[in-house]
Order: sequence, then C-alpha cells, then structure tokens
Amino acid sequence: MSAVTVDPDGVAGSTPAVLRRGFASIPEIRDGLALTLVLALVGGFGRLAVPVLVQQLLDRGLSTGHVDVGHLVLLGALAAVAVGGTALVNWVSLLRLAIASERALCGLRVRAFGHIHRLSVAYHSAETRGKLVSRVTSDVGTLSQFLQWGGIAWVVNGAAMLAALAGMLYYDVWLTLVTVALIVPMIVLIHVLTGRLGPAHSAVRGRVADLLTVTSETIQGAAVIRAYGITKPSLRRTTATIHRWRDTKARAGYLGSVLFSLAELFAAIVVVGVVAVGLAIGPSTGRTAGELVAFLLLVTLFLGPVGQFTQVIDFTQNAVAGWRRVLALLDIAEDVTEPVNGRQLPASPPAVAVRNVTFGYPNAGPALTDVSFEVPAGRQVVLVGATGSGKTTLTKLIARLADPDRGHILIGGVDVREIATESLRSRVVVVPQEPFLFDTTVEENVRYGQPSATRTDVEQAFHELGAAAFLAGLPRGLDTPVGQRGESLSAGERQLVALARAHLANPACLILDEATSAVDPRIELTLIEALRRLTAGRTSLTVAHRLATAERADEVIVLDGGRLVERGRHDELLAAGGVYTGLYDSWRRATAAGTVA
Repeated sequence: MSAVTVDPDGVAGSTPAVLRRGFASIPEIRDGLALTLVLALVGGFGRLAVPVLVQQLLDRGLSTGHVDVGHLVLLGALAAVAVGGTALVNWVSLLRLAIASERALCGLRVRAFGHIHRLSVAYHSAETRGKLVSRVTSDVGTLSQFLQWGGIAWVVNGAAMLAALAGMLYYDVWLTLVTVALIVPMIVLIHVLTGRLGPAHSAVRGRVADLLTVTSETIQGAAVIRAYGITKPSLRRTTATIHRWRDTKARAGYLGSVLFSLAELFAAIVVVGVVAVGLAIGPSTGRTAGELVAFLLLVTLFLGPVGQFTQVIDFTQNAVAGWRRVLALLDIAEDVTEPVNGRQLPASPPAVAVRNVTFGYPNAGPALTDVSFEVPAGRQVVLVGATGSGKTTLTKLIARLADPDRGHILIGGVDVREIATESLRSRVVVVPQEPFLFDTTVEENVRYGQPSATRTDVEQAFHELGAAAFLAGLPRGLDTPVGQRGESLSAGERQLVALARAHLANPACLILDEATSAVDPRIELTLIEALRRLTAGRTSLTVAHRLATAERADEVIVLDGGRLVERGRHDELLAAGGVYTGLYDSWRRATAAGTVA
C-alpha cells in the first residue's frame, strides 16, 4: 500500500541541522552573499568608531579646559562620516539581502509547487488542499524576515559584540567582567524561553494549515452550505478554527514579548550597574571621563545586539518551524518517477493490458485486488460497478497518476513505468467525471490540450465533435469566460469543453471517467454525439454510471469491491444474471423514475 503522508510537524532534527538543510534548499541566497556579508560587517563595525571619537572629544577637546575648535570640527566631521558611511553601507547590505531573499523564496516556492505536482494521487488523496497551499505559501513566507535580516544578524551582531567586548577590555578589564556577570542571567533566561518558543511557532504553522483548509472548504462549498441551511454550523466551525489559531499565535507572541521585555530589562540593569561601579572605582583607577563614557557607549553597543538577538531568535524559530514543514514536503520521495531512457508510444491506438494489479491508498484498505484484463487496440471498453468498486482508481493507474503496489499495466506492450512521461501524457488523455476548468475563457481552457493550437484549431475541435451549435450559443463564443472551476457553465457544457480539449490533444488512448453522468437534458444528445466521434478509431476506457454507454461498448468490465467479477458484452452479461444485471436493472428503474440522466 502506498504511504506518502507528511509529518504534520515537519522534519525532525535540531535547529542548526534544520537551518543547514534549509539553506541548502535555497541556493539562490548564496548569489553575492559574501559581498553582502562583508558590507554588513563593515556597517556593524562602523558603529564602534563613535565611542572612540567621543572619548577623544572629551579627553582632548574639553577636559583640558582648552577648546581647540579646529580639533572639535575635525572630530565632528569624522563622526559624521562614520555615522553616514555606516548608514549607507547598512542600507546597501539590507537591500541586497531583501532582493536575494525574495529570489530564494521564489525559487523555493517553485520547487515545492513542482514537487507537489510530481507526486502521485495517493499523496494528494491523503493531504487536504488547504495544507498543500499552506506549505507553498504561508510556510515558505515565514522565512522572509529571517532571510532578509535574521540570518545575517547572527553573524553581524555576533561580530559586533566581540568587537565591542574587545574595546571594553581595552578600556577596563574589571568593568568588563562586571558587565559580563550582569548579562549571564539574561542569557540563561533567553535559553530557557527559546526552548519553548520553537514548539510554539511549530504549533502556529499547524493552525495556519488548518485555517486554510477550513476556509478553502467553506468558500468552495458556499452554495451547498446555503442550500442545506448549515450556514451557522459552518460559521461556528470556521470561527472555532480561527480562535484556535488566534490562541496559538497569542501564546507564541506572548513568549516572544517576554523574551524581548526581559532583554530590555536586563539591558537597563546592566547600564545602571556599569555606571554605578564606574563612578565608584573610576577615580581610584585613574580613568578619564572620556574613557568612562566611551566604555559606557561600548556597553550599549554590546547590549544592542543582545537585545536584537531576542528578535532574531523569534524570527529564527519561526523560520525553522516553516522550514521543517517545507522540507518534510520536499523529502517525500516521488513515487511516480521519470524512467531512464523512457520509451516512446506510437501514434496508432495501443492495446492496454492490466495484469494482476493491486493498489491501496494510505491508511485505507486495498482499492484494487489482483485485477487483470486486456483491451485490444482501437476497442471501446466500459468499466462499471458500484460506488467505491475501484473504477476511478483503475483509470488513474492506467494513466500513471499513481503506480500499482503489485502487478503491471502495459500500454502498447510496454509497462507504463518504462514509458517517457511526456509521451504517455501526449498519447493517453484523461477526461475526469468533474472536468476542471480554469478561470479563463473557453478558448484558453480548450488550448490546454495543445498549447500551440491556433484559434481556428480550437473552433475546428468543436466542429469535429458536432458541437458547433453549442459554441455558437455561448454569449461570446470562444471568448466566453467560464468562471472559477467552470461554474459559469452547466455540468454538460463543462464536459463538452473538456471533450474538445481532449480532442485537440489528439490522443491514441482515451480514459473517460463517468464523462456522461450528471448531464443536463438540453445538451445530452450533443454530448453523446461528441463522445461517439471522440472515441472513434481510438482505444478507450469509459467509467460509466449511465449504462446506456455500456450497451454500445465492445466489452464491459464489472468491478465489485476492488475485484474484477465479470466481463463480456452487454447482452452476454445480462443473460448471465450476475452483478451487471443487478446494476443495469437498478439503473433502468432509476432512469424510469427520473432520478438519473
């Protein structure tokens, strides 16, 4: 049984390990990173010039009682240059980081999105749409602040702290030891809170995924929710999900605020302590006023990065939580892989062989068990069975949207796992029960079948299917917008557009999944004729609930509980009085009662 679910908490491992893997997943960030890092270090060290200039100003310009105006002007100019140059360098480094980080996030989103599309239907059946959207958007988005500032701040602030510490040791070793002693309790508290902040941010990422899932379902199912009068229960469910996200987010925010507030508190305590000790021992050590002031300025430069580290830690833990979830997605092995030296399918209609196929979805029983049959080239075969019998799963395996757990599927005598994906997709086309139309025009939706097709080609596709009247009846013809998921069209009209798309692709083999169910009566005859023309001269497998389709098929395959139980022509199966007879009789009664098309 396929097992491709994702750990909801993301990949395991320590924070440094996740960061190493995370940076490896965004190679774009390394472009020009060395120069950016140098600029950031220059900007960080540039701030250290101010204490030295202030000390010189106090000790040489003012403390002597003789004011050297020229010297003061020179020191002021040097200070202005130092401050202005530092600001300019910081701006350039931050701008470069912002651009590089957005490139990196863009690349990561593209890779995550592409990876999702390469995974089989087994994975997609196990994950909700909202969680997938969260991985590509929200979880990747958590990295933004960290990449733009937080990541490099670890290096720059660490270097600035070491430089400030060196300056402090140069001016007064004992005052430096006092400063460090006062800072140690803050470091211990930061370490304790950091241990709680990581899980808190991971919990927030999980709540965001839940929120996206619920809101996506609620918006897409708005018509059903209103039709059945369940607006209030639906609102309560959505509200409860929002409240859970709010409470989880508030807890993470609370821990972050405590961390920042404690840093500010201890910074104030350190400054007061240094001033008190400095005033007490300053006269006995012979330190000048300029040196004491310079030392105090160096202390503030040392404490500044310490305070910033509380924000950096918050950004880092948030980014690690997002990275864990994105890396967990990227770690999923592609269970439908591109074959090495994949073989090409011929343009002629192929035979299809299903041999001893067994398949199951994650956390579920077998959907198919030891199914075997063959479809000769150019023949039209219909799959029938009760809901859940495995018909749709079988068509997905034939189209290689997933690989069987056991057994083989051959198209044109070649195992589908050995056929080049591009060749398979061009020669085998699937028309699902609920055709997916994009929020654009009829023309653009049909052109997905052949992107290089012209407008004339698209029109010709409708004509060749006998659907020219349908096209002429649309408000704006090919330029008619279909709305989200084709909601501006009826079910039958959406199917006609999907059939035109399939016809334009000119496949050798067609898989039609219940393509004639839930059809509006006014378009049914057009749809039946379009299907007849589309399948003519092609190998086709049709999942049918309208068993009139089975009456015209070359062969009928009957599935029950994931097993092939009967096969033959329509009249032969009726005469046998087995499972198919029961399905056919039920369909006839439902048709007579007007409950199905």
